[in-house]
Amino acid sequence: MTVTSEELGTKDIKSLLIKQAVPASIGILFMSVNILVDTIFVGQWIGSLAIAAVTVVLPMTFFISSLGMAVGIGGSSVLSRALGSGNKEKAVKTFANQILMTFVLASVFVLLGIFFSDEMLLLFGAQGAIVAPATEFFFPIIVSVPFLALSMMGNAVIRAEGKAKFAMYAMIIPAFANILLDILFIKYLDMGMFGAALATAISYFTCFVFIVWFFIYRSELQLRLPHLKFNFPIVKEISSLSFVTFSRQGVVSILAIILNHTLYTYGGEHSVVVYGIISRMLMFALFPVLGITQGFLPIAGYNYGANNHKRVKETIFISIKYAAILATIIYVGILVFTRQIVAVFTTDETVLAETPNALRWVFAASPIIAIQLIGAAYFQAAGKAKKALFLTLSKQGFFLIPLVLILPNFFGIFGAWIAFPISDVLSTIITYYFLNREMKTVLTTN
Repeated sequence: MTVTSEELGTKDIKSLLIKQAVPASIGILFMSVNILVDTIFVGQWIGSLAIAAVTVVLPMTFFISSLGMAVGIGGSSVLSRALGSGNKEKAVKTFANQILMTFVLASVFVLLGIFFSDEMLLLFGAQGAIVAPATEFFFPIIVSVPFLALSMMGNAVIRAEGKAKFAMYAMIIPAFANILLDILFIKYLDMGMFGAALATAISYFTCFVFIVWFFIYRSELQLRLPHLKFNFPIVKEISSLSFVTFSRQGVVSILAIILNHTLYTYGGEHSVVVYGIISRMLMFALFPVLGITQGFLPIAGYNYGANNHKRVKETIFISIKYAAILATIIYVGILVFTRQIVAVFTTDETVLAETPNALRWVFAASPIIAIQLIGAAYFQAAGKAKKALFLTLSKQGFFLIPLVLILPNFFGIFGAWIAFPISDVLSTIITYYFLNREMKTVLTTN
């Protein structure tokens, strides 16, 4: 399924999307299975409070590592358009600056996280009985975050080159490592939360090693030592687009903080556990939709850079169509098997009683989210940072966070769950408006 960068501008769109999206979907599936199984293991072998602890800590570490993902995705938009216009030297310089930016930013935030760990844990919702397991889980994870950040950055660049198969491998390898190490450290060595954290930390490092191997032996971007210096015009261009992804992750982290505190206030530790299960399912269940979005980016970015607007429009239509069909099938499956899904995670009767209804409501608008995801991704692929930022933040920032703050005051814990589908509908309407206008004005001629 390897695709050269030039083929992104010539091959059949459906074929390209499948070749890009299938490996991306498989990679996301393994990554989500990794997180899902991790949650199942800690829930079944350590206890339901362990799920709450993971729910508190992981948004914090993902916020830091998302610096790498942001630089990776934002820089890859620059890189894809450079390859599309035949400027390979700029593509290599962009990659070099992505490495430098990711390393510096991740290191600074990790040091801050270590020095202010108590304050950070409290901020992200470690209260009551959740504090002890969250603290134990935190420290092995935080020191491994730079490896995760660099891996996330590298993975985005691999996809931008059209090498989706290798991006998939980069997600599969740490997933297997984490699951095997979880079984060893938690079940057989009885290392509890520390063992769960250690397994995750080692898995991040295995991913980093594979990424390094790829760029030494398989990449089109032949990096040399002189490239490893900051080029400020490129840094500025990367930053403007990276800010989109980082802002989204920042808003996701703010949402996690607000949700964890709101859920604890209205439902105690058990409601935090419920959301822990739902948040894992959000990534796991929607993996093919997210995979199509990932596959869409390099195709749209390359063809936009090549000024081939007809192919960009075709990519948009096909991606939305496939993603919407898959999202609908997924939602029907969740409606049918809700209780069986929840029972996999825990035997806690309170959690088993509360989670199914919440899960149905959170996923209620899934069939229409393809428009929002692909629409926002288009503006990022096209290098239109302001619109990409606005649309990316629309769901969580403009709608979900305010609704989570307001609705529980009237409807209790139910208000937090119905905030999800309402925000999905509103953000989709806005994205459709901007995307439709773009196709009628900008994407009209080649």
